[in-house]
Amino acid sequence: MKKTAITFSVLAAMASSQAMAMDQITAVHAFPPSLIYTQSFLEFVDKVNERGEGVVQINVRGGPEVIGLSEQPDAVRNGVVDMAYTAASFYAGTVPERDAMVASNTNAIYARENGGIDLLNEIHQQKMGTYYLGWFDSGVSYNLYTIDEPKVDAEGNLSISGLRLRSNPVYDAFFQDYLGAQPISLPTTDVYAALERGVVNATGWTQIGLKDLNWDRFLNYRVDPAFFSTDMGVIVNLNKWNQLSEEAQQILQEVAIEHERESAEKLEERSLEQQAQLEADGIQVITLEGEASQRYADAARDATWERMRRQMERHPMGLEHYDELLEKFNDL
Repeated sequence: MKKTAITFSVLAAMASSQAMAMDQITAVHAFPPSLIYTQSFLEFVDKVNERGEGVVQINVRGGPEVIGLSEQPDAVRNGVVDMAYTAASFYAGTVPERDAMVASNTNAIYARENGGIDLLNEIHQQKMGTYYLGWFDSGVSYNLYTIDEPKVDAEGNLSISGLRLRSNPVYDAFFQDYLGAQPISLPTTDVYAALERGVVNATGWTQIGLKDLNWDRFLNYRVDPAFFSTDMGVIVNLNKWNQLSEEAQQILQEVAIEHERESAEKLEERSLEQQAQLEADGIQVITLEGEASQRYADAARDATWERMRRQMERHPMGLEHYDELLEKFNDL
């Protein structure tokens, strides 16, 4: 009986030691679980926890109900949580280079293969004290959606007359500098009520997720062409990253790179499906034509690149990497 008791004690101690050795990572996500982007992140978490069994585990605390979406990047930076799945636009003041993703005409597969994401990771480490693990759900473009039929002027350009335009940091340069709008800044979680009450009657959003948010109950028109790319990704507190075992780091990075590719390919198909479904359900497409269409698409890109340039110039690193980022995030 003594031998048996000793054996159980040894086994219990070994199990406790193994549990303590496993790296634990706390995480939050920017959007509610119902949104396809959050579901993508949770798929990534499941992949890590399965492959990293006994080595590393991600523990998801929740979304904006736990930490506000705009506060999550600083929460990671300050070590309140270890990881966040968030839009880089929420910390643009710290890492203005994030606009390389916003104005990208390609996706994470392209940017990973030619070193763009590795370069962005270096910049995150230097400027923010975070490790940029991966650019997820990339390559999904945005459109402008409206309740009332949008107007075009005599030259075929979109007119903002009568638009009460919802915005956020992603769109501001384009909406303000090119369209000349004075948009109302609202977080994603407040847009449904704002549309319902008529506080806003137009908003930008990606080509995926409008139905998930139920905004299609109010929005009746989509303006083409599309613009931008999603800038959702995963950041990890740099001190936490450096404390992880090499095996844990390797698992996290391998799964992140795999998920970059899988999510980009999956969401490209989903984007086409959801746009077709919206049209089948009655949303009408207003397409800018000819030179007006080109001006609109070019302005979205050029205004964003110019914003990145202005903001980078205010930082000690200046315009270091500016040209390189444009090259590595665009198929020019």
